[in-house]
Amino acid sequence: MFRLLIHWLISATAVYVTANMLPGITIKSFGAALIVALVLGLVNVLIKPVLVFFSIPFLLVTLGLFMLVINALMLQLAAWMVDGFAVQSFWWAMLGSLCISLVAWLMSAVLNI
Repeated sequence: MFRLLIHWLISATAVYVTANMLPGITIKSFGAALIVALVLGLVNVLIKPVLVFFSIPFLLVTLGLFMLVINALMLQLAAWMVDGFAVQSFWWAMLGSLCISLVAWLMSAVLNI
C-alpha cells in the first residue's frame, strides 16, 4: 500500500513539473496534479488496454511508435476529465506525455523504487 502511495506521489509530481515546464500544459495546483495522476492511472488501467488491442496493426506497422499517440490521447482524456488541468493541443499532449514519463522514471530511479 505504501509503494502505491509513493508511485501516486511520483506521478503527481511528474505531472506538476511537466505542467510548469511546458507552456501548452497548465495546472492550477499540486492538488489538481494529485487528481490528474489518479485519473491518468485509472484511464491507463481501464481504457488504454482496449485502445492498444484495437490498434495492434498500427503498432506493428510503426514498430510501436503508435504508443506515443495512445499516450497523448490518454493525457488529453485526463485533461478533459479534470478541472484545473488543460492541454492546448495534441502535440502538447504528445510532448507532455513524454515529459511526464521521463520525470517519473527519473524520480523512481533516484528514489530506487
